[in-house]
Amino acid sequence: MTFALNIRAMDKPGVLGKITSYIAKKNVNIIFTQVYNQPDGNASTYIELENVEDIDEIIKGISEFSEVFEVMQSPTMNDVWGKRIIIIGGGAQVSQVALGAITEADRHNIRGEHISVDTLPIVGEENLTQTIRAVGSLPRVKVLVLAGSLMGGTIVDSIKEIKEKYGIKVISLNMVGSVRDHADLVVTDPVQAGVMAVMSIANTAQFDIGRVKEVL
Repeated sequence: MTFALNIRAMDKPGVLGKITSYIAKKNVNIIFTQVYNQPDGNASTYIELENVEDIDEIIKGISEFSEVFEVMQSPTMNDVWGKRIIIIGGGAQVSQVALGAITEADRHNIRGEHISVDTLPIVGEENLTQTIRAVGSLPRVKVLVLAGSLMGGTIVDSIKEIKEKYGIKVISLNMVGSVRDHADLVVTDPVQAGVMAVMSIANTAQFDIGRVKEVL
């Protein structure tokens, strides 16, 4: 079982190390953490833990540090946001893919799924290459949809990387360029591409992207 904590503490060197060292001594595994500054000058740390025998003991131990102001247990990101779909490409195409994805995600989420949709309108081979490669460092991403009219070159290398290293499925619009040859699925209609992206990861859908060979 995974537990999540929100920790508000002083923003100074060594605080995060002190917290993580304490957790490690308890033989608890940290699977995700994120630190961000607050307007009051302090820092908030969100952390997800597994192999926890007594979460109350962990909370009590961290709370006793002089640098820590507050420790609260919270739902995990997976419980709140669930599986993520990332849509990248030209603005007009991105908005249409998002229309299909959000509409389809709503249909599944009301039946208990947790599927969220993120969009990023961006153009240019170098920008797209770097952005796609960075998708691999984002948590809970299951599908990347490439929504554009022309993609190729070094973009292909980043697609191969996220597929091989992170197991992220890639759906491409039926566009000009070599990207479509390396996608798991090519879809002509952008709205339908968004629908397919959701169906490919929803537990409440009967759709296997690996069994679709032709361009839709």
